Amino acid sequence: MAELLYQGHGSFRICTAAGAVIYVDPFAGDGYDRAADLVLVTHEHYDHNQVDLVTLKDGGKILRAADFLQNGEYASRTECGAEISSVAAYNKNHPKDQCVGFLVKVDGRLLYLAGDTSETEEMGTILAKEPIDYSFLPMDGVYNMGREEAERCAAIIGAAHTVPVHMKPGALFDEETAEAFTAEGKVIMRPGDTLTW
Repeated sequence: MAELLYQGHGSFRICTAAGAVIYVDPFAGDGYDRAADLVLVTHEHYDHNQVDLVTLKDGGKILRAADFLQNGEYASRTECGAEISSVAAYNKNHPKDQCVGFLVKVDGRLLYLAGDTSETEEMGTILAKEPIDYSFLPMDGVYNMGREEAERCAAIIGAAHTVPVHMKPGALFDEETAEAFTAEGKVIMRPGDTLTW
């Protein structure tokens, strides 16, 4: 059985059915007790790149945006049995050439971990064509898009489920924003909640 733990803010831990442990954007919350096979960092802002919170297994890797995005080309690779594709993530606070989001296919489920972004052209040209099971969209309205823009993005992407994350600067979670967010297939995850499949 695979599991995704929402640690809060924009931080996640994924455990594959085979036992591999993948962290995405370590910063917030709890759940750093399992040693990592892989750490993915969408960009180098402090609230996404606290890799020292994670203990790596022997042979464990840290892969950053620069490992996936070079000369405008977005790379894909397979690590720990997961298929990982980088996708565009950008806005006025996040330069397009320094940030990525991730599509991660784990044990038959496709996850879109957006990192920090606002609406992008690629949501319609690339993401809308993918059979995404869970889309995790930031919506703090300060460093990223706000809730209403995130609702538009959710409609464009068309994932089976959309989870509001990264909702308030400095906060693990914001109940008011999460409840107000409207999207087809909305799922609210609070810090410490898990998805299993």
